Amino acid sequence: MDEVEKRRAGLRRKGYYMRKIKRATHLLFYKHHRKPGVKGWELRRRLGSDYPKVLGILGGHLEKLDLQVKTVFEGEKPVEKPTVQQLDKARFYITLRGSLTPKETKMMGWRIDDIAGLATAISCIISKKGKAPREEVEDLLRNKLPGWRVDMNMNRYIRSGYLAEDENKQLYLDWRTRAEIDQKALVDLLLGTES
Repeated sequence: MDEVEKRRAGLRRKGYYMRKIKRATHLLFYKHHRKPGVKGWELRRRLGSDYPKVLGILGGHLEKLDLQVKTVFEGEKPVEKPTVQQLDKARFYITLRGSLTPKETKMMGWRIDDIAGLATAISCIISKKGKAPREEVEDLLRNKLPGWRVDMNMNRYIRSGYLAEDENKQLYLDWRTRAEIDQKALVDLLLGTES
């Protein structure tokens, strides 16, 4: 009798977490606001205080699809062991775990020189400690791309959420760069090609 009840309790617990995983997947995949992803406090409200555990289980399922749940701390560096308050303020996204092949990159709808321009702009901003004048970044891009493409691409990078611009015409990295781009790997690749 005890064995049967243990099995039932295990099934109830599994069903409980499967419902939460389903709810978490819906929240993370669908755009609710202007930006995709979900804030931690929204997940806590919808899933309960054990939402980090639910996201961990979901991450295990997503790994089979080469996807991951990415935590982005707004305006902060990634935290190794975040507190509940830091997680509540963070935004969670589903992103690719690996990288795209050149063929898959073409299907994104961006030209290779547009992607190269984005990598150049991001690396310029990183090299300036997170902020750079727009004019300086545009001048750098004009050395590599036709002038008419530079203005169009800069606006596209800002509109897409990779870069942000303040009232002083300073560019900085926006939410999508922090969510989708491994900045350390980008810098390592750039330093590796120079030597």
